[in-house]
This record gives sequence, C-alpha cells and structure tokens, in this order.
Amino acid sequence: MSENRDKATDQMKLWKEGRTSQKAETLTTGAGVPVGDKLNEQTAGPRGPLLVQDVVFTDEMAHFDRERIPERVVHAKGAGAFGYFEVTHDITRFCKAKVFEHVGKTTPIAVRFSTVAGESGSADTVRDPRGFAVKFYTDEGNWDLTGNNTPIFFIRDALLFPSFIHSQKRNPQTHLKDPDMVWDFWSLRPESLHQVSFLFSDRGIPDGHRHMNGYGSHTFKLVNAEGHPVYCKFTTSKGSVCGLCVQASTDQGIKNIAVEDADRLASTDPDYGLRDLYNAISNGNFPSWTFYIQVMTFDQAEKFQFNPFDLTKVWPHKDYPLIPVGKMVLNRNPINYFAEVEQLAFDPSNMPPGIEPSPDKMLQGRLFSYPDTHRHRLGANYLQLPVNCPFRTRVANYQRDGPMCMFDNQGGAPNYYPNSFSAPDTQPRFMESKFKVSPDVGRYNSADEDNVTQVRTFFTQVLNEEERQRLCQNMAGHLKGAQLFIQKRMVQNLMAVHPDYGNRVQDLLNKYNAEAQQNAVRVYTRGGASAMAASSKM
Repeated sequence: MSENRDKATDQMKLWKEGRTSQKAETLTTGAGVPVGDKLNEQTAGPRGPLLVQDVVFTDEMAHFDRERIPERVVHAKGAGAFGYFEVTHDITRFCKAKVFEHVGKTTPIAVRFSTVAGESGSADTVRDPRGFAVKFYTDEGNWDLTGNNTPIFFIRDALLFPSFIHSQKRNPQTHLKDPDMVWDFWSLRPESLHQVSFLFSDRGIPDGHRHMNGYGSHTFKLVNAEGHPVYCKFTTSKGSVCGLCVQASTDQGIKNIAVEDADRLASTDPDYGLRDLYNAISNGNFPSWTFYIQVMTFDQAEKFQFNPFDLTKVWPHKDYPLIPVGKMVLNRNPINYFAEVEQLAFDPSNMPPGIEPSPDKMLQGRLFSYPDTHRHRLGANYLQLPVNCPFRTRVANYQRDGPMCMFDNQGGAPNYYPNSFSAPDTQPRFMESKFKVSPDVGRYNSADEDNVTQVRTFFTQVLNEEERQRLCQNMAGHLKGAQLFIQKRMVQNLMAVHPDYGNRVQDLLNKYNAEAQQNAVRVYTRGGASAMAASSKM
C-alpha cells in the first residue's frame, strides 16, 4: 500500500531521503543553544513543580502560544505555488512596464488560489468563487494582480464590501451560516445577479485549482513609453461565447465538479484542490495559463454602452478582442507553507511604472484595504518577509523601524525627505500619467445601472439547456433555506433577467417548500400523538 502513496502523502519520507546526511542535527533553542532533553520538564523532584529556570520549556511554549497569525478575513483557505511568467507577444505599444519589455523575458511569480467565504479549515470543493492572485517579482518592484476565477464580482461599489462579506460569513448570534443573510443581501442588490448566476452554474465548483481560469477582473490603465494611456483588462481566458461572456479555459482544460462529487470530497478529502496542485507539480506536471489583455481606448470608454469600470460586467470580446501576451508556468511547490503561502501578501496598489489604476470603484477601495489588512495581519514590515520582498530591485525609502525589521533598517541613511545628503530621490520619468477630473464630487448611486442585460445573455446564449437546468436546481436548492419573502424578491430579480429563469426557480421552490411543509405537518402530528399517548398513561 505504501508504494502507491502520492507525493503529498509521502512528503516526510521524501524529505528524509533528500537530506545529504542521515545524521540528525543537534536540537537547539530559538537562540541556537543546544538542548539536552526535549521530553521532560525541569522540576523539583520527580513529582515536583516546574522551575522558572526551565528555559527549554519557556522557549517552546512561549513560541507555541504565538505561532498563529490572524486568519485572512476573506480568502482564508488557499494553496500556493511558484514559477515564472514568459512574454510571448510584444505589447510595448500599450505598456512600458519592464515585465513586458521584450519577447522571451521571464519574471518570477508566486500564485495563490483560494476560496472566498470559508475559513482556513473549510473544504476546497464548496460552491464559492476562487481567488487567483499572482505576484510578479519585476525589475521595478512587485506587481500584484489580485484576481478571481470569474471576470465579474457581486458588487460595484467598495463601500458595500464589508456588508457583502458579513452576509456570506456566520450569523453573529448563532455562529452558523445563514441563508437569510446570504439571499437577503443578494436580492436587495440586483447588481449581484451576474456573479450569482455564474456561481450557481457548473463553473461554481472548479475541479481543483489547475482547471480554472484567472481574471484580473478590474479595469486598469496601461501607459506606453510615449505616455499614451489605454484602459485594460487582464485575463487568462482563451475564448468567449457570443462575444460577451467568457468560456473559461486553462492550458490544462477547464473542468468542474458535479454537486454530488463535491459533497463527497468535502467529507473524504476536503483538501482536494491543495493536494491536486501539490502532486501535479511534484510529479513534473507543471500547470500553465496563457495570459491575455483586452484594450479599450479613452474615446471608446466614453462611448461604451455600459460603465466600462463596472466590476459586475464584462467587455464584449467581439468588440475588444483578446490580445495574447505570455504564459504563466508553476514549477515549484512551497518549501514551507506558512512562510511562503500563509505569509504571502497580495496588494493591488503594487503597480510598477506603466500599470496604473482606473476609476473602477472596487479597485479604488482595494488599493487601501489590502495593504491595510496586511499591516494588521503580518506587521508594518510585512514587505521585508522573503516571499513578499521585491528582491529584483533595491528598496530605498524613508520608512524606518517598526516590529520585525529584518535587515539593516537602511543603515545610516537619512530618514527624512527632502535632505541634502545624496539620499534616495524622485525620478520624473516615473511620474503617473495625468488625467482630467471634472464631475462634481458626490455619492453617486449605481444600484439601478443595467443589472440584467449581460445576465440574460449568459442565461440564454452562453449556457445550454442542461446547464440552465442545473443552474436553476443549484440556485433553488440553496435559496429554499431563506424565508419566503426573500425567495419571492430573488425570483422577481430573476424574472427581470428572463421569465424562464424566474419561473424555473420558482417552480423548484414551490416543490421544496411543499415538501418542507409536509415534513413539518408530519413532525407536528407525530409530536401530538406522542403527547396524547403520554397523557393517557398518567
């Protein structure tokens, strides 16, 4: 049996075999002091109390008490790997970023895949969007592309993000997942219809991490060497359906898991995606993704039929075709999960010259929230951790001190700016591109922007009949747990997309609700009969 074990299961055995010497190293404390006994506390006699001077015990226990860092608020469960990005097509006419400098150029990358709403110990096979975050260690600092496996999202305004996540997490009193919370929020925010329809379709449960696509999702701005900007979306999609919604594909081929198989794996192998990725790379089956961009000029953005910065919508491929850029390959597993994956921190505000933010409201909100949560979770100097360090360039700034400062703290260089001592100075060629802003400042309500057109296309043209049926079954199977008034409101939203969509879900809900009522009557009747029988014996 042991000969058939996979690489992940055999990790300890393989580690031992890979050592240059089979002789055990000398055990030490965290300070490197050799330890003579790691099995027994130092006590006053064989039955006596522990001595304060037992520094071997205090060194061990004090570290143990502190070895967990705060869990990510979202994307807590994840898998990571490392590899490279190689440029295969020239896009310097759009972007001056050195990562795209010439065909054949390679850049080291780190990638983390994740679920969104579940905790760190949750199953990999739940119905949930998947995070697909890429860190490019470029010559001009790190570039973090914090994407998902869908090109859209549930909301378009970042102010709603905490409430959205709260609705997907646990009820603050019962500490249980609450379908009322989930569907109440979604039904009150119709802009979520597009992403919710994706989520409850077949693509809502990818087959591991290798068989799903990745999208930058947001709209970004690219600037070329002449200073000319265009808007851009990043994607690893290979094709589209009806020129509108993406048919996700990876170089491995897109695969999803049936609901029944996902439920089985959730109990028998909850780390299915993590295991699959680790074993594939260990076996030399390196997963890869083809990298594309879509480009929209500023003039096209002014005339676009929708808000081009709306994260709940996609850009039609027939109007804004995919432009190939390069290939991403993952060829190394983490050496240590905590050091290289749990501490891996992505930040969309990390953009090297040539890549800039657009007016996308969700992106603008993430520019603050991501580095803010990393400073809370990992500390002010989290960018000095090896996995986050921009090691292909030299960091030179006026930030000093703070917990866990790992290096020379920039020596004796001045810690104020401006100064007269030849310390780091600005370079005008790295200035961001200029853009005009003319509208009045205000809080603009975007709730009523077109929430149904692209969802209708997805339902009627992207999905086939069997896929539509499974979408409605999956949605009704989850929605049935919500109160009837919430069900009704959600169905009304679906009716606005297409009557067939709403009617199918309503018919299934009618069936589920009737069954629930019958079960309640049986329980009540059985309970009444038991009470009468007990009364007759008194």
